[in-house]
Amino acid sequence: MKHGNARGERNRMQHMSHLIDPFGRRVDYLRVSVTDRCDFRCVYCMSGDMTFLPHGDLLTLEELDRLCAAFIRRGVRRIRVSGGEPLVRRGIMALFRSLKAYLDDGSLDEVTLTTNGSQLARFADELADCGVRRVNVSLDSLDPVKFRAITRTGSLEKVLGGIDAAVRAGLKVKINTVALRDVNEFELADMIAWAHGRGFDLTLIETMPLGEVDGDRLAQYLPLTEARARLSRRFTLDETGYRTGGPARYVTVRETGGRLGFITPMTHNFCESCNRVRVTCTGTVYMCLGQEDKVDLRAPLRASEGDDLLDAAILRAIAHKPRGHDFVIDRTGIPSVKGRHMNTTGG
Repeated sequence: MKHGNARGERNRMQHMSHLIDPFGRRVDYLRVSVTDRCDFRCVYCMSGDMTFLPHGDLLTLEELDRLCAAFIRRGVRRIRVSGGEPLVRRGIMALFRSLKAYLDDGSLDEVTLTTNGSQLARFADELADCGVRRVNVSLDSLDPVKFRAITRTGSLEKVLGGIDAAVRAGLKVKINTVALRDVNEFELADMIAWAHGRGFDLTLIETMPLGEVDGDRLAQYLPLTEARARLSRRFTLDETGYRTGGPARYVTVRETGGRLGFITPMTHNFCESCNRVRVTCTGTVYMCLGQEDKVDLRAPLRASEGDDLLDAAILRAIAHKPRGHDFVIDRTGIPSVKGRHMNTTGG
């Protein structure tokens, strides 16, 4: 990918103002989805017969590069690449190689990846060569049969092999686990012991009401207050001030020495320190995962080779960033459902 005049770009970056939202929070973290496609069909994420977007609706890799550069100019220091499954996007390593230039010149602090792990064996070494140091792997069960039921199409053996490849490549691995009632809720303690035994942090996540899925969403929902109470009967959970910049609140598990995170969009609003925005694979920026406020960045990207229109759209988006999300379980007990799926919005 072409960066143009790199020296001039860096000088321009130094003279642009940071992104400050209406509540005084500095936005320095971008999560960008590169595709809505995935080789899994997880039951809490999408329906079994998903229809994916036409390729022409997705930003090209060059457009994704240009979009990331625009956010970096405004002070974004961390970028997380997500999907769908980002590693199924054809040619995706070109974007990581392009972002490496910003790591090398100090414009970015880190580039990270959220993945289902299915393609890690293929790409782990190249990711490390591109400056990626951390990956989050979504893993909801260590039981092959249960794993297949959750993902519909996934192979646990392949994912574990990908995790092994990531470790060999020197990548730091964190495990993300969606807590699902009557599915993996009684396996969570064993998953924590396994992850911590390998030196991985593990974060538990409440299922979020994004997109229509097959079956009853309420049946999937497990409050992490309940999960934590059960875990406390096996483990001693010590409070810690450790933060990664994301929404997880961490404890240290005394018996394992490892860290355990909780992401609780339903039972605890974690928005007061939100420093991030998400851009979908179609170039729509959502200022909050749990709100419908959005700004189109694809149109200004494609309207001009210059970035003035794009910069203006980004500033307009940040000016409308809300105080917090509105995920709720209402009085009937049925979660509200946002009209977009998580695979399109990005993790």
